[in-house]
Amino acid sequence: MTNSKGLVEINLDPVTRIEGHLKIKVLVENGKVVDAYSCGHLFRGFEIILKGRDPRDAQHLTQRVCGVCPTAHAMASVRCLDDAFGAVVPPNGRIIRNLIQGANYIQSHILHFYHLAALDYVRGPETAPFIPRTGDDYRLPDAVNNMAVQHYVQALAIRRRAHEMLAIFGAKMPHITTVMPGGVTEKVTPEKINQFRAILQELTDFIDNVYVPDVFMIAEAYKDYFAIGQGCKNMLAFGVFPLDDNGDPNGQSMMIKRGAYTKGRFTGVDPKKLTEDVKHSWFKDETSGLHPAAGRTEPEPGKPDAYSWIKAPRYDGLPHEVGPLARMWVNKIPEIVNLGEKAFSVMGRHAARAIECKLIAHAMFTWLDQLKPGEPTHIPCSVPREARGMGLWEAPRGALSHFIEIKDYRIQNYQIISSTSWNGSPRDDRGQRGPIEEALVGTPVKDPENPIEVVRVVRSFDPCLACAAHLVEVASDRCHTIQVVT
Repeated sequence: MTNSKGLVEINLDPVTRIEGHLKIKVLVENGKVVDAYSCGHLFRGFEIILKGRDPRDAQHLTQRVCGVCPTAHAMASVRCLDDAFGAVVPPNGRIIRNLIQGANYIQSHILHFYHLAALDYVRGPETAPFIPRTGDDYRLPDAVNNMAVQHYVQALAIRRRAHEMLAIFGAKMPHITTVMPGGVTEKVTPEKINQFRAILQELTDFIDNVYVPDVFMIAEAYKDYFAIGQGCKNMLAFGVFPLDDNGDPNGQSMMIKRGAYTKGRFTGVDPKKLTEDVKHSWFKDETSGLHPAAGRTEPEPGKPDAYSWIKAPRYDGLPHEVGPLARMWVNKIPEIVNLGEKAFSVMGRHAARAIECKLIAHAMFTWLDQLKPGEPTHIPCSVPREARGMGLWEAPRGALSHFIEIKDYRIQNYQIISSTSWNGSPRDDRGQRGPIEEALVGTPVKDPENPIEVVRVVRSFDPCLACAAHLVEVASDRCHTIQVVT
């Protein structure tokens, strides 16, 4: 429909082929997006659920925040508890945690490209789930396109194998059970190492010979998407995969290091500069601007000027993109930083995700070699009467942080900032758009009834929020329901 300012308004509610429930509203003028709104319509409230519980429940309950990336929540939570308990993790425990998380990264990145994003660029056969489609901008030659469809099907089995590999040390997937403060419960045996290695080789062959080439094949056909979806160009990564046992408060002894890129400068990360704004979120205004360690989850549905259940996390007062592009950029990975400005784009995000998947898979062989059968995987620790803890980590989708306050051996306060809280955030108290909102501005829209360009931008972030889209016809105000491939 046309709004009061004469702009074309498009509402996609909910966006499909993502996890969860996300509404995107864009305003279009002269065929380009001039403003955008990212609206999370699902209230989580896990912080409220955790109050009063035994702190050791946290790494299990917080996995239920997400069925796609529960592993990352387990790791962020257990690192938060390690910090609060003063726990020491033995080398085997650290390495097994890395292998579990690495398996989840591989599965998640393959899932995103083939089963969530690829159908924006690959034309499938005339059957579900490949139809109905949004738009007709399919550019791959028939032979290449048909090969990509075969890889879509092949990737289903590859994802299953990644889950099976994770379960060797994680017991099951989703919702692993073996991580705990002080390490893991699973023991190291030569049989488990060999079993893990065999599956990892299978996955690495697929990543090297199918996944990465497919991403760059599509990027070649859609070169214009290296200039679409730029975003805020601020990048933030908390770091993931610790490589030693000497303590690492600055996140510099990790395979993927902690760092930020703000206003064109590479910097370290000071966790004290983290805040959450709620002026445009359905939470009480008096909780705005707090550091997450002191955060409060006090909902206020129906609040004027609010349009999302997602808070607006900010680092040093600014929105920052998180995820594979942020991690590869702040770690100065050549394949990504050599793209220059083109890295900040739809195709830049897909390329970063594929390169990261390859780097992690190959690193995991080294980690397997470092395991020592028969040596401890856990060092016992106790719940303190009073303590605070912080767990900074990286989910496949981006920076993830957990914060705990313990009083009388129970959880007094627990706060989570998930990856999509960063990327999918609404405007903050200063009116600054969130990263997805900013990335949508300037996006060309050829057909408002088939806004494929909009969802390509959104899906490049791999938001964790789900299913059929609605938009309003400009001339008549009639609401159309458009079923997009799920």
